[in-house]
Amino acid sequence: MGYNIGVRLIEDFLARSNVGRCHDFRETADVIAKVAFKMYLGITPSITNWSPAGDEFSLILENNPLVDFVELPDNHSSLIYSNLLCGVLRGALEMVQMAVEAKFVQDTLKGDGVTEIRMRFIRRIEDNLPAGEE
Repeated sequence: MGYNIGVRLIEDFLARSNVGRCHDFRETADVIAKVAFKMYLGITPSITNWSPAGDEFSLILENNPLVDFVELPDNHSSLIYSNLLCGVLRGALEMVQMAVEAKFVQDTLKGDGVTEIRMRFIRRIEDNLPAGEE
């Protein structure tokens, strides 16, 4: 579900934000944290834990608005309630030719101090035009 939201949301984001094409994954991380999260959720997560290769980082959400007023029942303690965000990020970035992996590392609903989403760049997606079109 989150993936499909991201696929559609990217058009609105690009139209409303006037953000140009990002040149590297660090710039993409800044736009996600400082523009997209602020625009749609009203928060600005911090960007931390960059890998030495610069292809992975963590988004730290001190306050996740999706979990306000939510308590997980004991029989659903393994549910990753905000996993929708990972799908949104993956779907939106795929529409701008970036294949990424997004997963939850920490979650305040599970007793962690913060919510952490780990993002990993997989590859740049090349446009495949039909034969004869360039």
